[in-house]
Amino acid sequence: MADSFDFELVSPERLLVSEKVTEVIIPATLGEMTVLAKHAPTMTTIKPGVLTVKLVSGQVKKYVVFGGFADILPSGCTVLAESAVAQEDANRDLFQQRIEALRADISDAPTDEHRTKLEHMLAELTHLNHSILPG
Repeated sequence: MADSFDFELVSPERLLVSEKVTEVIIPATLGEMTVLAKHAPTMTTIKPGVLTVKLVSGQVKKYVVFGGFADILPSGCTVLAESAVAQEDANRDLFQQRIEALRADISDAPTDEHRTKLEHMLAELTHLNHSILPG
């Protein structure tokens, strides 16, 4: 049996997960990363994507996260998401609202650098939308 560690997924609205887990797959900004027990201390930003959690029971749960940070220690991992929902609760309206808000932010961007960053986020969000809700 794999070693377990404490995991929490927190958004401004609520605590989504606080469990003992054996594995967490995080959509980190520089690439997907797997966290296991006794992981080296790391802090990373996360991009819009699917966060996968494997509970001690073996059950796998998936959450859609919309950016944030992950704080990883040998004893546990905490993800502070800008926003997050269980994957089964993600729907087309949720994505459409976020995409429209991002488009409005792009048109109001004060600098080219900020606009480029927002356009990149829009591309990631659009890709996530199509990969989770095809068709």
